[in-house]
This record gives sequence, structure tokens and C-alpha cells, in this order.
Amino acid sequence: MYEIVLSDKAKRQLNKLDKSVQERIGAFIERIKVRPFSYDLKKLQGTPYYRTRVGEYRLILNIFGEKLIILVIEIGHRKNVYKN
Repeated sequence: MYEIVLSDKAKRQLNKLDKSVQERIGAFIERIKVRPFSYDLKKLQGTPYYRTRVGEYRLILNIFGEKLIILVIEIGHRKNVYKN
């Protein structure tokens, strides 16, 4: 089972969301711990990161397979999450 680590930025972004969205993302994170690649993960071009969707929200992840760690880098609405 993978360990989930949220970056400080991801924690702040998650706390700003509605409670219902927070619960939905939290439930998804619990499910992804077991087999992350069985979900809709897509590699982001030009980066080592992956993205997955939870409704209209996107999670940007980095997966360290050798250490069994999933780092959640960013959480945001689909229209804003890819902008730097």
C-alpha cells in the first residue's frame, strides 16, 4: 500500500474547497493508496507528474514507486490547475 503525502500547497487548496468536495477527494485518495495505476492516471507531458480527475477537480501527483509514496502536489479546478 502506498503512503499519501500532501504538499503544503495541496493542503491549503484542499482546505479552501467545499466540505462535500473535500470528502470526495479524501475518499478518492484513500482508494488510490492500494493500486494507483488502476485509476485514470495520465502522464503530464514534459514533467515526471501525473494527473487524475475527481469530478471537475484535478490532482497533480508524483509517484515514487520504489518508496511506495504518492505525493499530491496540487489540487484545483480543471480550468485553473494547469496554469503556472
